[in-house]
Amino acid sequence: LHRYNPENLATLERYVETQAKENAYDLEANLAVLKLYQFNPAFFQTGVTAQILLKALTNLPHTDFTLCKCMIDQAHVSWGLGGEFLGFSRGGTSAPPFLPEFSLDLPKMQQEERPIRQILYLGELLETCHFQSFWQALDENMELLEGITGFEDSVRK
Repeated sequence: LHRYNPENLATLERYVETQAKENAYDLEANLAVLKLYQFNPAFFQTGVTAQILLKALTNLPHTDFTLCKCMIDQAHVSWGLGGEFLGFSRGGTSAPPFLPEFSLDLPKMQQEERPIRQILYLGELLETCHFQSFWQALDENMELLEGITGFEDSVRK
C-alpha cells in the first residue's frame, strides 16, 4: 500500500476507524492520512482527524500529538478561542487562565471543525499538566469519544 497515493485514502481512513474501535494505534498510518489531507485539502475529514488526534493524545508524553497537530492545516485549528467558546464551561477549574473568554456565532465550517479545536484544547490541558481541568472538560464533552474504545484508560497510563 503506497501511503501517499490519494486512491488509498479511503482505506487508510477506514483503518483509523478500526484503530479507534479496537483500541489499537498506528502512528505511521495516521500521519499518512494527515499528509494526504495536506496534499489534497478537498478530502479533509473532520471526524477522521479528530480520531487521529484523540489516539495521539493517548500516547502522551510521546510527541505523537504534537506531530499530528503540526500536520493539520491552520485553517482547521485557528486559536484565539477560549474554553467556553469551544464548548467547555468555565465553572470551577475547568479552564486554565491562559485562554481568553469570548463567544461568537460560528460559521458552519467552523462548527464542523469545532471537535478538532476541542481536542487541541484537551491536549493543551494535558500537556500543561492541568489534569483536573482535562477530566472535567472531557466529562462535559463525552460526545468527542464516540467510537473511541479505551480512551480514558489509555490516557491514564
